[in-house]
Amino acid sequence: QVQLVETGGGLVQPGGSLRLSCTASGSFGSINAMGWSRQAPGKGRELVAVFSDGGTTNYADSVKGRFTISRDNANHTVYLQMNSLKPEDTAVYYCKGVIRPLARSILYEYWGQGTQVTVSS
Repeated sequence: QVQLVETGGGLVQPGGSLRLSCTASGSFGSINAMGWSRQAPGKGRELVAVFSDGGTTNYADSVKGRFTISRDNANHTVYLQMNSLKPEDTAVYYCKGVIRPLARSILYEYWGQGTQVTVSS
């Protein structure tokens, strides 16, 4: 069983910062890409940032220059540093892991339960 747990969400004023964390736990063989997506009320899910197994990072245009994704491979943790937050960043943020379970050769996508980020004055 593999679990992804996000922490760090909350209420912040426009221009403020938050740092989200996501840790993978359980039994698995390896982690490939990890990333973050978000879903605002009444809107579809948007991919925010991805950290590939090769170390390449990609960001949505809407967050480029403001958000930074990083990984701590030893602790199976991915972070999302969010600066200069805007009201339109308000959403539930979900952690994604592309993970190979034990005794498996096929990669699977796992998702966390999400953490609420609210940007409001």
